[in-house]
Amino acid sequence: MPKKTIVVDYRACEPEKCEDGICQAALVCEKKILTQEALYEMPDTKAAMCLSCAVCVQACPNNAVHLM
Repeated sequence: MPKKTIVVDYRACEPEKCEDGICQAALVCEKKILTQEALYEMPDTKAAMCLSCAVCVQACPNNAVHLM
């Protein structure tokens, strides 16, 4: 069975709705798989390094982060 990983639905991602323009999913990612270069920008992902903990999925207020 393939390993699960995170994906960001960029159609649903709205960084301007995150508190102070800080991606809440990237903020809680302990391994920094999700990163945000600047305020109000969409997060980047290093999905191959994902641990499948799904903390970021729960933190995203826009339901834009999914575990697949």
